[in-house]
Amino acid sequence: MLDFKYTARDPANGEKVEGVLKADSEQVAANLIKQQGYAPIKIELDQKTNLLGLKQKVKIKDKVLFSRQLSTLINAGLPLVQSLRSVLNQTKNQSLQGVITEVITDVEGGKSFAESLGSHPDVFNQVFVSMVEAGESSGTLDVALVRLANQQEKDADISSKVRGAMVYPIIVLLVMTGVVVFMLVSVLPQVEELYSGIQGATLPLFTRILLAVSDFITTYWWVVFLLIGVGAYFMRQWLSTSGGGAFMDRLKLNMWPIGPLFSKLYMARFSRTGTTLVASGVPLIQMLDITSKVVDNVHIEQAIMRAETKVKGGKSLSSALEVEDTFLDLVPQMLKIGEDSGAVEGMLEKTADYYEKEVDNQIKAISTIIEPALMVILGVVAITLVGAILLPIYGLVGQNLV
Repeated sequence: MLDFKYTARDPANGEKVEGVLKADSEQVAANLIKQQGYAPIKIELDQKTNLLGLKQKVKIKDKVLFSRQLSTLINAGLPLVQSLRSVLNQTKNQSLQGVITEVITDVEGGKSFAESLGSHPDVFNQVFVSMVEAGESSGTLDVALVRLANQQEKDADISSKVRGAMVYPIIVLLVMTGVVVFMLVSVLPQVEELYSGIQGATLPLFTRILLAVSDFITTYWWVVFLLIGVGAYFMRQWLSTSGGGAFMDRLKLNMWPIGPLFSKLYMARFSRTGTTLVASGVPLIQMLDITSKVVDNVHIEQAIMRAETKVKGGKSLSSALEVEDTFLDLVPQMLKIGEDSGAVEGMLEKTADYYEKEVDNQIKAISTIIEPALMVILGVVAITLVGAILLPIYGLVGQNLV
């Protein structure tokens, strides 16, 4: 049962009535409203919100489940609308329920399934819509949906591994920053108090510098937070611009040690998406147009668009990509083999499998590098702080002042 918000008119006095009721579908909700003696004006699914008032997000696993369930029902011979209604009743995500309800309405109104999904780009991206469109055209919608589910799962898995590799160093750096701040504002001032009570004692220069930092943080902590907040805001605004985004995307490709990781990630994403689209019957030009938008790097996108222009002019895709420095050599080489043998789909799939394994290996390599690097950084920070505390004490001992 779903929750529907409705606005209706009371025929007795002409006043508007609003409320929420439970029903299996919008049509059932309309019938229930009429049974209450009201004339329905507007009925919509009541999408639950979280504590911040935001709609529940449609996660990849929700879309994967949607694709697999719908594929199974269509493969069993059920009509599309009936299959969608069945999936709707099994869907737990409130936001996705609302989308499916609107898709059902659009399909019943004469729109194609792909066109109906395209009305919700925040949930179903261009890859999803194009593959559904190809599946509808070829009569293999159930197969296209299974391929979509597989592709989404692989893409989610590889993205999760990359994010996981970044979590450990970020946590360590945050903890280290917290420890440094604690030492500066709590421990170092006590050393200063010890010296202030001893006539003729002078703190080492390094300790005085750290104490100046400590005094600034303690006195002007609000300035520190303000600077961090303003800096983060303007950095986010800059990164949202084309210039800032291009800079960050270039940094991802070139900065060691994450550059090789992101390069292989983009090659895997291009190859996997291309495999799925070609296997579903999407034309090569359209495949390039779609993959350029989903690869999520402006420099790779521009390279694909340049290759698309060359392909339109009669060049092969492999020769169009081999001159692009943002594409690793294996991609055009495998495409060349596929073009010569008539097995582009198979070669793209092998390329995707290879680079997905390479991403796993690169993540392990980065983890191996990061751990000792973090240990060295932690050691330097610890020695610096301990030195700032112990040097004054050793100085007092040397001067026989303690």
